[in-house]
Amino acid sequence: MVHDIRMAEKKSIFSLQKVLSVPETSNAYVKIMIQEEIPVLCVNRSEQKKRFISFKTLFNNNERFWMHRGNWEFFITEEDKAKIEGKTGKEPIVLETETIETIETIETINTEKHEEDSIESIVSVGYGTDADAIDAMTEAEKIKKIETDKEWLNELIASKTKDPEAITEALVDTTRDAALINHAILMGAMQIADDEAKKMTQDLVNTTTGMVRASTQLISENIMSDELMNTLVEKSNGTIVQHMTRVYLTGTSFLAFYNKLVSSSSSVINKLRISFTSRYREFYKNLLTHVDPDDINLERVFYKGMRAIKPDDFPLWATGFLIHDIGKANSIEYHEGTEAYNRDIVTEHVKLGYSSILSKTNYPREASLICGYHHEYYGDDSGYGYFRPYLNRFKKEHPNARPNHCIAFELEPMLNCLALGYFPAKVLEIIDVFDSVTDPQRKYHKAMTPDEALEMMREEFLVKHVKLDPILFDIFAAYIQQKKQT
Repeated sequence: MVHDIRMAEKKSIFSLQKVLSVPETSNAYVKIMIQEEIPVLCVNRSEQKKRFISFKTLFNNNERFWMHRGNWEFFITEEDKAKIEGKTGKEPIVLETETIETIETIETINTEKHEEDSIESIVSVGYGTDADAIDAMTEAEKIKKIETDKEWLNELIASKTKDPEAITEALVDTTRDAALINHAILMGAMQIADDEAKKMTQDLVNTTTGMVRASTQLISENIMSDELMNTLVEKSNGTIVQHMTRVYLTGTSFLAFYNKLVSSSSSVINKLRISFTSRYREFYKNLLTHVDPDDINLERVFYKGMRAIKPDDFPLWATGFLIHDIGKANSIEYHEGTEAYNRDIVTEHVKLGYSSILSKTNYPREASLICGYHHEYYGDDSGYGYFRPYLNRFKKEHPNARPNHCIAFELEPMLNCLALGYFPAKVLEIIDVFDSVTDPQRKYHKAMTPDEALEMMREEFLVKHVKLDPILFDIFAAYIQQKKQT
């Protein structure tokens, strides 16, 4: 269990650099801290940030991380220091008094701004060292791991007492495991023929589907604390798997929020219908340019009307969220800056993920198309994916075809050029952007707060260019506000 910073308040902490500066004890201390996965308090004084990350994770990334000269400083609690000393059998180290501080003091430090320091020195980019442990497993061990995780989730579902911390930890850990195992097996499947690959990955599909069903049930029944979830996600090493974990949990949680909102009362849909002309019509006019503006209404936006998600679709779409970045390369960064952006490289992950899921596994087509369509942005030039070339081919074959709707809850209307977008893919677009710009591990820019992210997304992805869906974006903003209040 990762340490909760709130529980550690007012406890003394010791500078890790000082603790490990004595040659006689350093090697013994390092060995114990790796074995016990002692949590390290990482403090960035200039940015007023702090987080616990396991010593093992930090050490695997950089074997001398505590000597780092940037803004980050590293501490262990008095309790953990005593634990280490007890296991090593070494005499307690006498430290200078100024190396003893309290977390409460750190929270109130207000120092002059220093040159920005990247968190990359703490957490590995890509899939991280957790992926190495997964890669070392046999195929049978990987499948067994997901099966064991599913049983863990089912035990929590059946439990009479619902511990939010235990549930959140289980959801985070099982999501991370499933994402890494799917990535590892799918990359191997890419090297063999399609029919053989589908046979090889069938157990993966079956066990992952079962795990997702249990996971979505737990998520639907529980509201996860963002603070706790993010703390637990940061236990994993690797920016991509952290992103995949957050997107899956946030996306599935949002689907549950949407369903409760739409199912609880018809008044929500009625309110949207009443406010549509003044609030939304201008956005959708830019998407349905061939439709008379007076005919653009809520029913025109949602093919066959706005409605709740079918029970069978819920885990199906969640599976697509889980594996949406399965083809993402270690080096890819999103929504950062021109320093890291190479469109050809970035778009390749969509193609690789889509093709590997569709041709190498028996995952439902819906899951693969969520992966392939989650950067379409309603046809905007900045978007990319498989739908637009398909749509162009379809229009050549059917010259009179016109998409008269924006969002379909099923695939067929979109594939038959009746709608511009697929509901779960449009949801994933919003969450994917939001997570990327609020990611605490952002490499080139400071992470935005949720409010800053929503403001930026509204301006850049709606007002300037309609890339995200306006109605779904407003519902997502309401979801974020509710999360802040819990």
